[in-house]
Amino acid sequence: MKKDNGLYWLLLAVVVFVIDIASKFWIVKNFFLFESVNLLPFFSITYVRNIGAAFSIFEGQRWILAAIAFIVSTVIVYMLYRNKHKQKLENFSLALILGGALGNLFDRLYHGFVVDFLDVNFGDWHYPTFNIADCAICLGIGVFILSNYVKPKKTD
Repeated sequence: MKKDNGLYWLLLAVVVFVIDIASKFWIVKNFFLFESVNLLPFFSITYVRNIGAAFSIFEGQRWILAAIAFIVSTVIVYMLYRNKHKQKLENFSLALILGGALGNLFDRLYHGFVVDFLDVNFGDWHYPTFNIADCAICLGIGVFILSNYVKPKKTD
């Protein structure tokens, strides 16, 4: 078995998953649907349910979205297995994406929808409500793109 791989980064994915799921269960237990608590002039905690994907696209396609998340998660685990342990930036990004994908997959399978609660708005502009898994996925994608531009220099 290959030991010098990125599978050690699965621990980060588990941490992201646990924080995401714990936050969502806390919201479901302590908020009514659509209840909102304003924390800052531009930020609220608002409990909503998303039956689609990002920005509610593919609404009502629970099983298709679950299948996509499962396939993406499987591919990411394989990529971590194939990556070298020293590919820290790429492995970090993949672990964030994996943890977030699994968090939203869990919601789809357990609740039938994704629990969203982070609500940002500036004046009349309102960003779609999101969750910690979404943050991890977006950050992971950004770092993944960056990691493919910041490659270590090859030495001969």
